[in-house]
Amino acid sequence: MSYQVLARKWRPRSFDSLIGQDHVVKALTHALDKKRLHHAYLFTGTRGVGKTTIARILAKALNCDTGVSSKPCGTCPACTEIDAGRFVDYVEMDAASYRGVDEMVDLLERAVYAPSAGRYKVYMIDEVHQLSAHAFNAMLKTLEEPPEHILFILATTDPQKVPVTVLSRCLQFNLKQMPASVICAHLGHILSEEKIAAAPAALRLIGLGAKGSMRDALSLLDQAIAFSGGDVSEEAVRAMLGTVDDAFLYSLLDAVATGDVKGAITVADGMEARSVSFDGALQDLATLLHRVALAQAAPEALSDDVAHKERVLALARLFDPEEVQLCYQIAVHGRRDLALAPDELAGFTMAILRMLAFRPESGGAAHSQQEKTAAPKAAEPKSAARADSPAAEPTEIDWPGIARSLGVGGAAKQLAQQSELARFDGDTLELRLPSGAKHLAERAYQEKLKGALQAHFGKPIRLDVRLGDTSGNTAHDRAVAAIHQDAFVRDLMEQFDATIVQSSIKPVQ
Repeated sequence: MSYQVLARKWRPRSFDSLIGQDHVVKALTHALDKKRLHHAYLFTGTRGVGKTTIARILAKALNCDTGVSSKPCGTCPACTEIDAGRFVDYVEMDAASYRGVDEMVDLLERAVYAPSAGRYKVYMIDEVHQLSAHAFNAMLKTLEEPPEHILFILATTDPQKVPVTVLSRCLQFNLKQMPASVICAHLGHILSEEKIAAAPAALRLIGLGAKGSMRDALSLLDQAIAFSGGDVSEEAVRAMLGTVDDAFLYSLLDAVATGDVKGAITVADGMEARSVSFDGALQDLATLLHRVALAQAAPEALSDDVAHKERVLALARLFDPEEVQLCYQIAVHGRRDLALAPDELAGFTMAILRMLAFRPESGGAAHSQQEKTAAPKAAEPKSAARADSPAAEPTEIDWPGIARSLGVGGAAKQLAQQSELARFDGDTLELRLPSGAKHLAERAYQEKLKGALQAHFGKPIRLDVRLGDTSGNTAHDRAVAAIHQDAFVRDLMEQFDATIVQSSIKPVQ
């Protein structure tokens, strides 16, 4: 079998070819070139980010026939034997398999002898956190007063489990998870050298699926090449990874925004037919909702390379910000609870149904948009009547009633209900808002309220919100008065010395 898997074939063999760990490379390069070497290094980080690879490059830099430097030749017997894993003075030990004190004592007894073939004996102990307490104790003496010819390299995915007595004797480097963009670029370079074509979207999916691990990315790429039978396509990678098609996600959120329960269930059934991973689907849905929230709060922060940017911006216009936050939480918690569901489809559909069930009563921005297109005909008599009396007095309009019935939710609804009508001349509606509620006067909330008013009256309306004292005739004031006048509430206050939390009172239909 002459074929070599990509993870081994493209494993970096020098610091120059190492991807994504510049901070570690810079420190080790300076230490080697200036001959300021520590006797023990600790590399921490998740799997596949380069801990063992750096250990091997460091061992070559110390034992290369050309001398100690940051640029080992890679061709001398020491370099080639370290790459092949058979250099007598470079020992890799897996602490998960050899974790006892006897193995550690045996290793330390052999370590005191001078190197057989190189300048340094390099001991690389992987997953060092799995050593027993007695093994760590046996190691401490050697770490404290090591012979000049020994260098220890410890690696772990869980540094919290390494005793502080060991940590304090090591020079520690935290290796970073690699960004998906860096992984994609490296995979593209490898495929170019391998003369294999691949769709950029396919590499993006592999980069995301690798979760920061270059080794995992190369293993997935090997699998994708085999699965595709040659050129790597987006469809093949999606099928291989069980990832959700972006079209499913947008269709789901469109259904949630419009309250289309049947449509949402149909999309979920289609995902099941494609054998989509529902855990991954909820993760991708949360990612999309994050982008939607970002588009609402700071659209300029949404990078141009975001997939389907225009569709993200369209969703941002369909949802209230409060709805997006709620849906995000439901997606995150739904993923956590997926293992407790009767099956993955049931858990996923319940999360989507929860998004629909907890939509604001007004139906959010999407509902307001529907009213804008559906309400004008029914509202024409109202607008005509206002046109006949362009200087209508506030008392001629039941503003609290209108505030309760408007198709708007969240802070915009609170703005309407806590305001008092000051003037309405048929074209301009002036509201007076108490100073204590000035946080509701933000431009975004006013724009949503104005859209709902235009849908209600069936014509363009200018909205003017001003801070000032109210006369107690707002929808919120009426709700407070109704609570205070309720016989049951009065009994509670008299018999149990109860008090009313004013901020908890919300007007209802």
